Parts: sequence; C-alpha cells; structure tokens
Amino acid sequence: MLILQRKEGESLLVGNEVEITVLTVEAGRVRLAIQAPRSVTILRSELKVAADTNREAAEEETSPLELLDILREKHE
Repeated sequence: MLILQRKEGESLLVGNEVEITVLTVEAGRVRLAIQAPRSVTILRSELKVAADTNREAAEEETSPLELLDILREKHE
C-alpha cells in the first residue's frame, strides 16, 4: 500500500488516465474529485463489498440473517 499526503487542491495520478484531486478537508472528511475515462469503474469500497456479498448469496443458500452478520463484520 502506498500512503501519500496531499493538501487541498493537490492531485495524484493513477496510471496515465486517472487523476484524483483533494477538494476539501473539513471536520475529518475529505472530498475528492476523480477524473477518469468512462470505461473505468469507480465505486466506494462499501458498495463493492455489498455487491460481492450479494453475488455470493445468489450462488449459495445463505439466510438473510447470516448476510446481515457478514455485512456488519466487514464494516467493523
């Protein structure tokens, strides 16, 4: 994992086509702007986890209560 420090208005590049810019840092929250080609999928990590969990549930017979437990564990 690469760890970088950036100030408001500063950017970083991922490859040649993705640029991430820090817009604001307020009250412990960071607002980012991401420029990328439309072919690049950008998801918040919790949405990816939920999609993966849903896909796994569709492939297995898992009770809804077990799915809720899985989601809670991944967010703790």
